[in-house]
Amino acid sequence: MLYLLYQGNQVSYRAGQEPILHLEADLRKTVAWAEQQGKRWAFTLSNAGAYIFEDYCDLKKLDKIDWCAVKAKDWQGCKERKQAEFLVEGSFPWTLIERVGVYSEKERQQVVEAMRSCADKPLAEVKRVWYY
Repeated sequence: MLYLLYQGNQVSYRAGQEPILHLEADLRKTVAWAEQQGKRWAFTLSNAGAYIFEDYCDLKKLDKIDWCAVKAKDWQGCKERKQAEFLVEGSFPWTLIERVGVYSEKERQQVVEAMRSCADKPLAEVKRVWYY
């Protein structure tokens, strides 16, 4: 989705990628939490919204993800594989968030202010490399 925004493609959202936040959580802690809560989780090798995709719920199969495609800035030739996803059924607790990645210092300050009253305050960091 960020790439579509970066390219200015036909999407109804028009505010750009700058206000979009990335929430980062530890994979193994997240899986342990989901299993304790009886929530299903899975990772896909491509976009989970596609007609056909492969999914797994075994961390030993993470090597099936095309990590070079996931890290690629150029989508040509790897579009589907770049869209690998990790999914948790239903909801996800704020307490598992370890970092909020933002586009710029302006957004970081807004996140810090918004979290001021939160008991759990993940690190808020400018992660410009996470954007296009």
